[in-house]
Amino acid sequence: MNLQPTFRSGVGKDAGQYIAHKRSLGRSFDDAIRVLADLDGFLSRMGISPLQDLTAETFTRWSESLGGHLSPNTKLARMRVVLKFCIYRRRSTPECFVPDPTQFPKRCPLFRPFIFSECDVARVLGHCRKQREHPARSPLRWANTRLAITLLYATGMRRGELLRLTPNDHNVSDRTLLIRASKFHKSRLLPLPNDLASEVERHLRSRRIKHPSALHTDPILWSPDGRDRGYSGIWLRRNVNFLLQRAGIKKKDGRLPRIQDFRHSFAVNALIRWYRAGANVQAKLPLLATWMGHVSILSTYHYLHFVDELRESASDRFRQAYGGIVVPAGGRLR
Repeated sequence: MNLQPTFRSGVGKDAGQYIAHKRSLGRSFDDAIRVLADLDGFLSRMGISPLQDLTAETFTRWSESLGGHLSPNTKLARMRVVLKFCIYRRRSTPECFVPDPTQFPKRCPLFRPFIFSECDVARVLGHCRKQREHPARSPLRWANTRLAITLLYATGMRRGELLRLTPNDHNVSDRTLLIRASKFHKSRLLPLPNDLASEVERHLRSRRIKHPSALHTDPILWSPDGRDRGYSGIWLRRNVNFLLQRAGIKKKDGRLPRIQDFRHSFAVNALIRWYRAGANVQAKLPLLATWMGHVSILSTYHYLHFVDELRESASDRFRQAYGGIVVPAGGRLR
């Protein structure tokens, strides 16, 4: 949402100031803007007054109007957006309504991500190589999917960052990828290992051969299917799901892993490698946060899951450092 929406309800003026404040802090704030625009539209449509304000009654009615297609956690997240806006608003309008968060619905347990191993990814890519391209309809379908899975797993980039990559973002001589103005308006440069850089270069050569009219400003994941367009998240998801099914890779509940799980896997596998190498993990975490495009290390913790191998590595390191201090009952210190 590049343009700020036109607000018409009684909260409109404050909503505009709130959005400007957040953007001044470097936040794109698009998801929250959509929520506030939805609230403003709801208040405007109530027809009680041209500048209908937010009250306990109108907030309840708006909350109940949130569609049944939304998950409980999504509804809760939207209610919290409004809560934060109201808290901001109270600074200048002390008498304004602020929802009581203790009355919000409880958060449902979050999805536990699937952590891909190197063997898992190798199996998926193996099935990708077996697929035949359709020269007329989609000559780069599986080449695009192979590169997408490789980059997602090896760099931990966000799906949106991947879909926005262009050939101009790949520096052949430096072997780097430029992630432009992503979340929080932050850009970052990712140095690529030689094998990964070679994978990108091979794909771009194939892209030039099969689609010579493609521009360097067009997405790397380009689909010359008659409409000449970049890959969408939906099509990427369909292709990855097809390969996951072929490879027989599923979560414990029988569901297929999500695209986001590659990013979670990158973070967890980075920790595992550091533990194996005997590195100072706490000192490395800020580097991981920078690589993943986070403004704070707190955002990175969301991706650090205590899988079995990580648990064992951490326990081994603790035992090596403090095993002589912790002794069984009746034992003695040396």
